[in-house]
Amino acid sequence: MNLKDYLDGLRGKRVAVLGMGISNEPLVKLLAAEGLEVTVRDKRELPPMDGVKTITGPDYLRDLTEDVVFRTPGLRPDQIPLKPGAVLTSEMEAFFQLCPCPVFAITGSDGKTTTTTILSELLKAAGKTVWLGGNIGHPLLDQVDRISPQDCAVVELSSFQLMSMSMSASTAIVTNVQPNHLDWHRDMDEYSQAKKNVFLHQDKNGLLVLNGDDPVSSAYAAEASGKVRFFSRRTRQPEGCWFDGETVWFGDHPLLRREEIKLPGLHNIENYMAAFCAVYPLVGEAVCRQVAGSFGGVEHRLELVREKNGVRYINDSIASSPSRTIAGLRALEGQRLVLIAGGYDKHIPYAPLGAEIPGRVRALILTGPTGPKIREAVLAAGGEMPLILEEADFRQAVLTAAKTAEPGETVLLSPASASFDAFKNFEERGETFKTIVNEL
Repeated sequence: MNLKDYLDGLRGKRVAVLGMGISNEPLVKLLAAEGLEVTVRDKRELPPMDGVKTITGPDYLRDLTEDVVFRTPGLRPDQIPLKPGAVLTSEMEAFFQLCPCPVFAITGSDGKTTTTTILSELLKAAGKTVWLGGNIGHPLLDQVDRISPQDCAVVELSSFQLMSMSMSASTAIVTNVQPNHLDWHRDMDEYSQAKKNVFLHQDKNGLLVLNGDDPVSSAYAAEASGKVRFFSRRTRQPEGCWFDGETVWFGDHPLLRREEIKLPGLHNIENYMAAFCAVYPLVGEAVCRQVAGSFGGVEHRLELVREKNGVRYINDSIASSPSRTIAGLRALEGQRLVLIAGGYDKHIPYAPLGAEIPGRVRALILTGPTGPKIREAVLAAGGEMPLILEEADFRQAVLTAAKTAEPGETVLLSPASASFDAFKNFEERGETFKTIVNEL
């Protein structure tokens, strides 16, 4: 089926789009341009749109009588009062249905954006035309008629998107599964089950890449219909990627040495291994080495902002969970750190982070609703206690960190918490941090 056939199939049906977010805006324009009967429903007030009916306000889901309903990722499927016989879908699920080329899908609690970007860089360096979308890049449904069968689509998918997906990518990667988004998901089991949709609908020709060191996601192998490859920093993988402390291997074949990877940190070695597992040997050793030596990382992920008066400032605003902050601390092993942490509370445990901070962090600047939880976790861990300071305001937290830092130290923004207490997303938080730092 192509895009025209799909849109023709919607004629004569009433279509609802729930939430006018980034992914749904091109979708609404596409549907309206085809003259379809479209209603956009959103809690927020919306400007008038040509050819589109809008229903807004707190009761925007009342009398949901449309035949086809496109869900925004942030809205739980079980909160949508569908009429009997109505079809629930999403921009991404429709894209999966129509995409003519191989689809590589990446999900996980940590590392999925970097892994997605590495994977797309590997494919581009190998001469492929790559369409990057999902949680990263651009919505893809309105571009699907420009994609050829020889191209590759690389999509990052969140648990929110995956929760209602009934299709899977031909190649799926799960970087890891750690407690996250437990303010949205009912429990860890629901979160994990949502992640599984990235591969559960594969056929026997599918490829699933899993983290052999992560007990939750590695157990997914038992439910895979196709081929499974593991990557690991701890054990040799005969048919996957592994790291011996110095060299990344694919099976018995050495791919590249640790020093050839430009991105710092063992977690980024894991990200490279996940991507290599998905494309090797389609993408050869020379291309793997070329990308590893040139790719400098993604914004807001251990991003060096500046050095002033002998102090380095690093923006790791993407770290919205304890496991992500732990990875950042380990990546900066040996550096004297002033850590800025805290933010919106997703109701996930902080004890693992508390155990990592003593001995690694000289000064801890806490802010936001999770600040007291992080403080409690650090004090409970014992050991070499950092100086702990608390600031109610994010800007003041950054200024206090700058004032506290000494020459030779690194100020690291790695909040271990979501940003929604003060910002619309982690990007805005990171940009605010960079602005404050560059004004010092």
